[in-house]
Amino acid sequence: MVVPSTGRTSSRTSHISHAQKDCWMRRNDGVLAETSRQEKSKTERFLEVSYQPRWPATFRPPTALIGCGGITRHHLEAYRAANLPVVALCDIERSRAEERQRQFYPDAQVYTDYRELLRRDDIAVVDIATHPQQRVPIIEAALRARKHVLSQKPFVLDLATGRKLARLADRYGVHLAVNQNGRWAPHWSYARELVRLGLFGEIHSVSLSNHWNHGWIAGTPFDRVKHVILFDYAIHWFDILRCFLPDEPPRRVYAALRKSKTQVARPALLAQVCVEYPGRLASLVFHADTRFASQDRTIISGSEATLISLGPNEKNQTVSVHLPEGAILPRLTGCWFPDGFSGTMGELLLAIEENRAPSIDAADNLKSLELCFAAVASAERGEPVKPGTVQRIAT
Repeated sequence: MVVPSTGRTSSRTSHISHAQKDCWMRRNDGVLAETSRQEKSKTERFLEVSYQPRWPATFRPPTALIGCGGITRHHLEAYRAANLPVVALCDIERSRAEERQRQFYPDAQVYTDYRELLRRDDIAVVDIATHPQQRVPIIEAALRARKHVLSQKPFVLDLATGRKLARLADRYGVHLAVNQNGRWAPHWSYARELVRLGLFGEIHSVSLSNHWNHGWIAGTPFDRVKHVILFDYAIHWFDILRCFLPDEPPRRVYAALRKSKTQVARPALLAQVCVEYPGRLASLVFHADTRFASQDRTIISGSEATLISLGPNEKNQTVSVHLPEGAILPRLTGCWFPDGFSGTMGELLLAIEENRAPSIDAADNLKSLELCFAAVASAERGEPVKPGTVQRIAT
């Protein structure tokens, strides 16, 4: 029986059990009733959805991590769970690389110079998790060393540089992917699959809102990032919006950005964005000075179904799908951290094994950055901006 999720999902299973397929539906009259055979056939389309991270059956090439900051514990947690051999760890502060070595991969070799690491012939894949300003020369050196690269997000600060790196990857016959791990957050990954299967019908609108406290950045390096909300943070939301509305480009973007009267952090923490499409609208709200009762919500409204995902944050979500007959309550498993990082690396390795472009390759990511850059420019200018007309961002 399908029951409402209790919030944080934890199981690692990749399959839907037979018990989950015995579907119950909350009808529009509020009664929880067993579905008819016809209804069950319809609801099973929404339940038999593959949304969890995928990895090759056996392909696990030697991998290195460059940049061992705070977020990388989630990278390595995902890699260790998937039995990925991380053989080298690099950071300009040796102590940070040694800490990750002790925590996750005691046999990995520690480096402070990425150039020395890249001279190793055995390393096939490099996860580069430094800040954008330092990342470009490292990516370029890794590609020239013929390593497949998973780049941290946001990918680049200007589109020309991103295109140059994408061409360089093609020249050396390697893959360059971007760590848009939000695509594999269970609630967003499930919604992506419903979009791919056409189960929403014609999508009319997408609403993404997040109310949380991002004030922790005060006094950290992120406190010096001018557009920490619309660029560093919201790139996940711009990227997933493209996944939800993949079939036509947006016409223009209008954004607003404000500081709250009580925030301590230097960058503005309040932002909202309206994205216009032919016959569609999308809204994104980021209220990052919400100190009580945080909430993250996703609503996708279509001609045949509406999805609502709601929770206290982006990692703890309950999903419901609303049809003319009533609401389906899928029980999703997993959590954005670490599943998102498992999803991105797994997708890169599948692309290498299958000799295809990864769905998160650099060329695709530039389209997400076009949307992001347009929003930042709109917030600065106070006027609508067409995506693709802004080539660089000053953070």
